[in-house]
Amino acid sequence: MLADVPSVRRGRLQTDLQIAVVATLLVTGLVVLLATGALFQVVGARRSARRYPAPGALVDVGGHRLHVVCEGAGQPAVLFDSGIAASSLSWVRVMREVATFTRTCAYDRTGLGWSETSRGPRSVERMIAELKVVIGHAGGGRPTVLVGHSFGAFLVSAYAAHYPRDVAGLVLVEPPSDWHEMTPRQAFMLRGGVQLSRVGAGLARFGVVRACLALLTGGAPGVPRNFVRVFGPTAARTLERLVGEVRKLPEEVHPIVSMLWSQPKCFRAMGQHIAAMQQMADVVAAVTTLPDVPLVVISSGDQPPDTLAKQRRLTSLSPQGRHLIASRSTHWVQFDEPDLVVAAVRDVVERARSTNG
Repeated sequence: MLADVPSVRRGRLQTDLQIAVVATLLVTGLVVLLATGALFQVVGARRSARRYPAPGALVDVGGHRLHVVCEGAGQPAVLFDSGIAASSLSWVRVMREVATFTRTCAYDRTGLGWSETSRGPRSVERMIAELKVVIGHAGGGRPTVLVGHSFGAFLVSAYAAHYPRDVAGLVLVEPPSDWHEMTPRQAFMLRGGVQLSRVGAGLARFGVVRACLALLTGGAPGVPRNFVRVFGPTAARTLERLVGEVRKLPEEVHPIVSMLWSQPKCFRAMGQHIAAMQQMADVVAAVTTLPDVPLVVISSGDQPPDTLAKQRRLTSLSPQGRHLIASRSTHWVQFDEPDLVVAAVRDVVERARSTNG
């Protein structure tokens, strides 16, 4: 039939057919690639879940369960709350030491670590309500020492203002006090963080994150680092910083961190918590007093003077407040100077015992 078609039209038709064939092959290849990635993710997730089950208990907080891991014995109990996208693993070095002198627990907020997800956006009210259930589990209904890092420091401060009788003491590690008055640049950063979290969830769903983390921990870091540069220099610098921080954890924890961050739910939860940062900052900025309990605020040594001054002022919220500077630390003080955090927690626990005892 093509012989009956004029040569010009026949040439165009052949070109159209070639384009259609190439397009079909590309689409087919993309579908196969995505399907392979999704299968790689499902198989890998199941294998990781069997190899690294939740080390603690799953506590029902009303419709979903949060992971809480505890060690040691004694009162008051100590509960650790992590940074905005971190899990209970970020306290592993500190918990081992604190567990030698009292009961100590850490938990994963909704969607993070081994905790389950929930529907709807994260709000300060929901996080406080969930934390109250976790504190009941950790402290057995008795006042508990709350230790929070970064976003977690904001959350335990908001909790202490709402439920002062539940709190035996506070340790605030690197509270993000420079976020009390949100600037346009910070608001822009939050929006960007939410968008990147959505991208990360999509990449994790199709096995890209799992593959990149496998290469990163398996001796071929160049591939994932080059890949992340597609999202700009900020994303590349963030990856380098996070990888550097994770490497400060015990080596046996590294594959568990990779397993957790290969899950799409962790990226979705990170986005939800980032989206809640504005409300959290507003709530904490309105706190004018904290319970009359031992309070220690720990600042990293690399903070600028104005941020140090803001963090130091937090100690005035409690009559028993004091300020420490971790001179050899960056933001993750519990990684750089775990002994300093342990000493601060011990001090608060002992002061709480002398007051109640």
